[in-house]
Order: sequence, then C-alpha cells, then structure tokens
Amino acid sequence: MNVDSGEAGPLLSVTDLKVSFFTPAGEVKAVNGISYDLRRGEVLGIVGESGSGKSVEAYSIMGLLQSPGRVIGGSISLGGENVLEYGRRQIRNMRGNRVSMIFQNPMTSLNPVYTIGDQIREALTAHSRVSRGDADRRAMDMLDLVGINNPEKRLRQYPHELSGGMRQRVMIALALICEPDLLIADEPTTALDVTIQAQILALMESIRKERDMAIIFITHNLGVVADICTRVAVMYAGHIVESGPVNDIFYAPRHPYTLGLLRSIPRVDDESRERLIPIDGTPVDMLNPPPGCPFAPRCHECMNICLRAYPPATAFADGHAANCWMFDRDVFDREMAEREMPDL
Repeated sequence: MNVDSGEAGPLLSVTDLKVSFFTPAGEVKAVNGISYDLRRGEVLGIVGESGSGKSVEAYSIMGLLQSPGRVIGGSISLGGENVLEYGRRQIRNMRGNRVSMIFQNPMTSLNPVYTIGDQIREALTAHSRVSRGDADRRAMDMLDLVGINNPEKRLRQYPHELSGGMRQRVMIALALICEPDLLIADEPTTALDVTIQAQILALMESIRKERDMAIIFITHNLGVVADICTRVAVMYAGHIVESGPVNDIFYAPRHPYTLGLLRSIPRVDDESRERLIPIDGTPVDMLNPPPGCPFAPRCHECMNICLRAYPPATAFADGHAANCWMFDRDVFDREMAEREMPDL
C-alpha cells in the first residue's frame, strides 16, 4: 500500500542524519548531519566524489546498513513515520513496496541461478497475494513498460543471457513492480554506453511523470543530473555543502567545491576551448577529518576560521543554500581586514 504524503507535507524528510562505521582503526563518520525534504514527483540528485557518503545515506533509508555501520543520530521520516524506529517486519514491508532501490551494478545485482521471471515474481509476491499466472502477467507488463521486447521469453531467461542494458531495465522493473512512492537510483547508468544511458533516463522520467513518483538519483555524473533532476544536493566528506534547484546549482553555484566540480567537466557548448581545471588535493581522511570545513585543505578561498569551525548554512533565493564562511559578511570582512594588517 502506498504512502499518502499529502499535498502539503514532504514524502521523505531526512533530519540531521549521522551514520558512522566503527572499525578497528577508529570511527569513520560517513554521513555527518545531513538534512533535506523530498516531495512527490521531485527528483533529487545527490552528487559528489567517491566516498562522500552518497550511497551510505541511501542504504540508511532502505535499512540496508551492514555492520560495522550504524545510524547514530537523526531521523528518516517516510510519510510521517520514522523509518529508524521500524522493526524487522516493518522494514521488510517497506522495501520494494513503499521504497525501492536500483543498485549500482546490474551485472552483479541479479541472482545468476534464478530466471528473470523467478526474481520479478519473488519481488511481487513478497508484498501481495497473487497467483503465479497473475504474477507472470504483471511481470510481462512491467518488462514491456521498461522497453524489453518479447517479455514472455525474457521471463524464462537467466541474467547472463541478457545484455547490460537489458539487465539494467530488469533492475528497474524489479524496483517498480510494486509501484513504490520513492525510487532510489544509485548510479543506475554506470557502465552503460551513452545511447542506452539516454534511454534509461528517458524511461525513468516517463515513469516518474506517470506515477508521480519521487526519485533520489545518486551519481557523480553532472550531465545526467542536468537531464533528470529538479533539485541537487552536493555532498562532500559526509556533509551536504550546497543544495538547491538544479538551475541554481549549475548557473549560480556558491560553494567552492561545487564550482570545482563544474570546472572539472567538459562542456560541448563552450567555444573558448579552455583547459579543464581539476580540484587540487585529495578527499579528506574520514578517520581523522579536520576540525573545520572538510574542504578547507583543498579550497583556494580558505580563511583562518575555515580551519577551526564548520560553517553554518547561508540561505539564498528559492531554497538554494550553501555552507561556506565566505557568505558570513562579518566573518569575511574580519578575515580580510586581518590579511591587510601589516606585520609588526
């Protein structure tokens, strides 16, 4: 049964979520206090370098965190209910039924010893009482919806008999068979050629519009984000450092890290043929993160306070916000004045 989020309230609310991995070497703060809301029909793109916490946040929503990972703070509200307070039965009912996930690699996410039909039927019968015949009909309808030809034949085939693009479509069919309210897509177009990638994105957009489904789209591909997302959250070292409407992020970025990401990707409409500018340095050691802004060691705009304290969020127009000390006028002016003072 789908969640009725209501017209006014968000479908999903993540509030001050903190996730750590407790290893023999120490605590890794993979997600460090992120918050956002997601409404029906919206597509939230979560972008950032590898290791920024994007997938860990998604697994927390799905209740798929494995030891030594643990949610240590915050809440995840789905339709007004805190998912983190669910028991095992409630989590099982939520997965696939209310929230579904497309995992990163379709080559390994499908079970090689079961047919496509077996795996789709299992996803369907786990949440509803249907006969095998009805399950097969719904599975064929779903395969047809995601653009797989001859669905009756495909149900009898094994994953190794399908191409990579077809396996990705099967993964989408598995995720959508129970008509969830929220779809989490974790790098769903990785390892696919650009033609198949475009087809997959068009398919997801079509299904989103048809079913008024919300999507969390996790990727490092900013070109994909521009195509499908309505809002963007930029993650770095477990923090959301900037968030806002997709046009604001691309055309009026505020955080130095977002600017760095945009400068490091090629643009086909750029006639100046300027060299790409990589982001200097490497991501921080999450076992020993710096006390201030985690991006400070790599930031050309770094000030003294950036090394000491994490910056608060500064709100701009239309829900656009960034965590950077440059937008605190008092702090910025004081830092600039200190730089201009002559040495005694």
